[in-house]
Amino acid sequence: MGYDITIERRQQYREMSIRSQRRKRALLERNRGKLAADIHVPRLDPRGLMPNIVPHGLSALSLFSGGGGLDLGFERAGYRHAASYEILDVCGDTLRANRPAWQVFSGRDQGDVTQVNWRAYKGVDVIQGGPPCQPFSIAGKQAGADDPRNMWPAFVASVLAVRPMAFVAENVPGLLDPKFRTFVEENIVQPLDRSYHLFTFRIGADEFGVPQARKRVFIIGFRQLRHAKRFARPVPTHSAEPGDLAALNTARHSLGLDDIGFDAVAPTLRSGFTGPRNTTGVVNSKASLAVWNRLGIWPNGVQATRQLAANYPPENGHVRLSVSDCAMLQGFPDDWEFSGAVYQVLGQIGNSVCPPVGYRVALEVARALGAVE
Repeated sequence: MGYDITIERRQQYREMSIRSQRRKRALLERNRGKLAADIHVPRLDPRGLMPNIVPHGLSALSLFSGGGGLDLGFERAGYRHAASYEILDVCGDTLRANRPAWQVFSGRDQGDVTQVNWRAYKGVDVIQGGPPCQPFSIAGKQAGADDPRNMWPAFVASVLAVRPMAFVAENVPGLLDPKFRTFVEENIVQPLDRSYHLFTFRIGADEFGVPQARKRVFIIGFRQLRHAKRFARPVPTHSAEPGDLAALNTARHSLGLDDIGFDAVAPTLRSGFTGPRNTTGVVNSKASLAVWNRLGIWPNGVQATRQLAANYPPENGHVRLSVSDCAMLQGFPDDWEFSGAVYQVLGQIGNSVCPPVGYRVALEVARALGAVE
C-alpha cells in the first residue's frame, strides 16, 4: 500500500532527497582520508549479557538462521552447532565468515528448508529457528497462511521428522493476534501437541539488557513431560523500576554518547528487507521517529562504518548511526561481522532474534533438559 501524500509533498521529498545526496557527496569528499574527531565508542559489550557457558553436550539445529541471532545465543549458552539452513545467500556468507567451522547451507539450492531430508538429523537435541515473520507482522501486511513466506509447515515438518528433545520457535507478537488464532491452532498447536508439551510466551528484549524496545513471541516444546515440568520462562535481568534487577540499558548510554538530559531504550529497529524498497533507515513509524528525535539520533541513512557516519552528520545535528551501532542496539557484539550492502546488513540485523534473548531462552531449555544447573 503506497503513501497517500500530495503531489506537492512528493516534490518536497524528492528535493530533500536530492539535496541530501549532494550534501553527502560533498561532505564525504571533503573528509576523505580524514579521521573524524567525534567517533563515539560504545559502552555496552553485549557479550557481557551472554556469559559463555561451558559446552554441555546438547546439539542445536538452526532453521531460518538469518544473520545468526539465535545461533549465537545458543552457542554462548553451551550448545554444539549441528547445522544452519538459510534461504538468503548473504546470510549464509555472514554465518560462514563468523564461524568457518559451522556447517551452513544457504541459497535456494541448499538452504530451502522445504527440500531437506530431516531424518539425517535424527539425534539432534534441539531444533531452533524463527520462521519468516512477515506473514504475521504489520509491515508484512499480515497475510498469514496466504503469504508464500509462511514457513511454519516446514518448521513443524522438521520437528516431527527429527523428533528432538525440544524445539524453540520465535516470531512477532502479531502471530498471537485473534485473527491468526485458527491458523496457530491448526498449523502449529494441533500437529505438535500430540508429541510435545507446549509453552507460548512474549518476551521484551530490553528486559534482558538489550537497549531496544523489541517484543517477540516464543513457542517452545518438550517431548518428555519430565523436561516440560522443569521448564520456566526466562526471568528478566533488567528493569525500568528500581529494585534488585539491573537498570535498563539505554540507547545513548550504550552507544557511548554524551548526556543530553534524555535517554531511553531505542525503538524497534526496522529490517532493511522490509517493504518494497531497499532502505538504509531503521525507523518504522511516526511514533518511533519521535523517540529517535528526542534521543538526538538520526535513524535514516545508516552508514557502513562509524567513521563514515561521523564524517556525514545530519543537517539537524543528530548522531548518525552506523551498521555496528545498529548491531549493538540489537545485542550483537562488535566482533560479529555482517556480509553484504548496508541495506542487506540492516535486513539481517532487523530480522534477527536479539542474541541475549536467544541466549536466555536457550539456557532455560538446557536447564529443563538437565544439561546445566
